[in-house]
Amino acid sequence: MDTIASLFSFITTPVSWIIVQFHSLYGAIFGADSGWAWGLSIVSLVVLIRICLIPLFVKQIKATRGMQALQPKMKAIQERYKNDKQRQSEEMMKLYKETGTNPLSSCLPILAQSPFFFALYHVLAGIANGKPIGEIDGPLLESARKAHIFGAPLAAKFMDSEDKVAALNASLTDVRIVTAVMIILMSLSQFYTQRQLMQKNVDLSVKTPFMQQQKMLMYIFPLIFAFMGINFPVGVLVYWLTTNVWTMGQQMYVINQNPTPGSKAQDQYLTRLLKHVSSHGDVKGRGKKKIVAAIVAKGPDRNDNERKFITALTKQGLAAQPDGSVVKSVVATADADSASSGTPKRQQPKRQTKAQRQTPPKPSSKK
Repeated sequence: MDTIASLFSFITTPVSWIIVQFHSLYGAIFGADSGWAWGLSIVSLVVLIRICLIPLFVKQIKATRGMQALQPKMKAIQERYKNDKQRQSEEMMKLYKETGTNPLSSCLPILAQSPFFFALYHVLAGIANGKPIGEIDGPLLESARKAHIFGAPLAAKFMDSEDKVAALNASLTDVRIVTAVMIILMSLSQFYTQRQLMQKNVDLSVKTPFMQQQKMLMYIFPLIFAFMGINFPVGVLVYWLTTNVWTMGQQMYVINQNPTPGSKAQDQYLTRLLKHVSSHGDVKGRGKKKIVAAIVAKGPDRNDNERKFITALTKQGLAAQPDGSVVKSVVATADADSASSGTPKRQQPKRQTKAQRQTPPKPSSKK
């Protein structure tokens, strides 16, 4: 614990100061010693941190899109070295290096949050031990020690002894029930977030070592957090559960609005977009136009979802334009006008077989 404290001492004071500021706001509403005042202060700390991390999240999305642009090359490498896994991995690493992409970019937000997480853990440990920490001392320290969420003190842990929990004016049963429920919710939210990413927002036509690692981590991470959670104070569980819920919501928004090309989410998005175009006769919204423009720009390199979308537009007499708009298709309109006017379409001459072309015409008999 002392080692962690020394590593993250530079951020412990700012974190405790932020909590105190939020506590002064919520304390005026719920009461200074209320668990809701302290609990919502931790939730607000998470929201503030995640808002500050939005630029990093945008950078992560761009890096992910860069990985998606490499999918055709990655698939070609897999086909070329399908019998040599070592060479396949070496060529993948070489491709990442040449293009400046990083398959581990999805870990950036977690790494950026780590200092705040450990700082909060140290703050709550100080509260549990009755030691002043940062801006939390004196009356504030006593107030934090008395704060309960559903009967569990913020500084209590699942593995605490009955005497230690009693010193915080709580029962061991209440603490273990509350912490167990929060640990389960924390693990389930972590699992659902990873599962949603793997099942809906991944191009399954290309198998990469990174995808296999992600699939493995989908099961390992929730177990790790469940194991570690029994040693987390209630306040830290509030922090981690809140950040998991934020991540899950943020990811759902990205998947629904800007899905990965070739994924199941993209198929669902383009189905919704097709209904939107059918209703309005055009593409409404800058984001939607950008996606249509990107599909048009791909030309013959479109994936199955995108080809299906373009074909469906054509059947409706519409054509997507390079700027992302949709206009009436000239060919489809001409066919429709011909059908409505009763003018038959010009019939193409029937193509002759090779035998028919080589057979000389029979001389006509004169009467």
